[in-house]
Amino acid sequence: MTVALIGFAVVLVLVLCRMPIVFAMGLVGTLGFAYERGGSIFDERGLKAAMSMVGRQVTDTAQDYGLSVIPLFILMGLFVNKGGMARELYAVSNAFLGHLRGGLSMATVLACGGFSAICGSSLATAATMSKVAMPEMRRYGYSDQLSTASIAAGGTLGILIPPSVILVIYGLLTETSIGKLFMAGIIPGVIGILLYLAAVRWTVWRNPEAGPAGDRVEWPARRKALRDVWAVLVLFFLVIGGLYGIFDIAPLNLTFSPTEAAGMGAMGAFLIALARGSLNWGGLLEVLKETSFTTAGLFAVLIGAQIFSNFVNLAGLPNALIELVTAYSLSPMTVLMMILVIYIILGCVFESLSMLLLTVPIFFPLVTSLGFDPIWFGIVVVVVVEISLITPPVGLNVFILKGVVGDVTTGTIFKGVTPFWVADILRLALIVALPALVLFLPNHMGGLGH
Repeated sequence: MTVALIGFAVVLVLVLCRMPIVFAMGLVGTLGFAYERGGSIFDERGLKAAMSMVGRQVTDTAQDYGLSVIPLFILMGLFVNKGGMARELYAVSNAFLGHLRGGLSMATVLACGGFSAICGSSLATAATMSKVAMPEMRRYGYSDQLSTASIAAGGTLGILIPPSVILVIYGLLTETSIGKLFMAGIIPGVIGILLYLAAVRWTVWRNPEAGPAGDRVEWPARRKALRDVWAVLVLFFLVIGGLYGIFDIAPLNLTFSPTEAAGMGAMGAFLIALARGSLNWGGLLEVLKETSFTTAGLFAVLIGAQIFSNFVNLAGLPNALIELVTAYSLSPMTVLMMILVIYIILGCVFESLSMLLLTVPIFFPLVTSLGFDPIWFGIVVVVVVEISLITPPVGLNVFILKGVVGDVTTGTIFKGVTPFWVADILRLALIVALPALVLFLPNHMGGLGH
């Protein structure tokens, strides 16, 4: 256990020294594995065992069919962006809410939730919606604090509302049903949207000038805006409906696996973008290149995390934590609270995916040994990861937004995002206190999904 804790501390130090997380985890995992096998990091037998483990891990990851769902969902999100569906979602949300005080920010949150349902990436959601919503909010005199905060916070919904790449990775790491994880994310996602809307209302109640009311849209225009989002509804129905057996009727008799659902979604988004004339050869090449770069980055981090996980498991850290909890007779809820505090602290310095990959192999065996549901824990972890996306000093969504908008400081965004951060903490408390909020849909659709 001591060796594993030292390894974990070394990873933290290397990351704080700005070494990329993939190299920090891979290096420490390799040398730690060699030490455990040979008694020294310079022992020839230990180094050979470590190199063999690394080579096997790279090969196994590259050949894992289950991981093919990741590039397909990324590809789908990029085609969705090319197809201009984010603008349609924002337009329909704005049509119904824009006339309220703070209505444009609330429309942004709703549009982020809708875009998340066909994208699966928080960073893509935040980057896309900043281009769509920010000019409109500035046109109506919204404060930069509220405008950027609603985009940064709304963007975090991308990793919870299905389909979600983070939930896919959690499911693959823990051998948990991805279909059930997707279903479990729906109610917490809706709760997140409602609490974010409340955060906007609270902000404009304290400072009415932060979010002036926009123009009222009449019902004929609202109905037209609703009709314009047909592509979003079709894609969501195709991916989630196929995953949960909506097409499992004669003569189709089709139920998609997660990989098949991602493939159908990517193809559907491609055809929609093509039909709208928003995709040419140059655009297609750009989408394919970005998908390749993003996937390569994710796979590299995943391989590094698995190498580190092999070292941690060989060093016996998960089992030692279980024995420690048993020896001190700590209650399951006390242990869970300690884990959540660790996650929130790590979120201040770690990128979200790296944090998940680094910690789940350590905490998952402990949590399941205490009787917590693995589906429920997955949603809890993702909600905490969402919090990390808007937590200083890292707050990846904040920095993505700063890069896109340019003329707003990160301090302004972090200050504006505080009410949304509080809303996230309230949501986390709700799903910890009431696990039924997470497990209701998976338990009532237990025969569906894969």
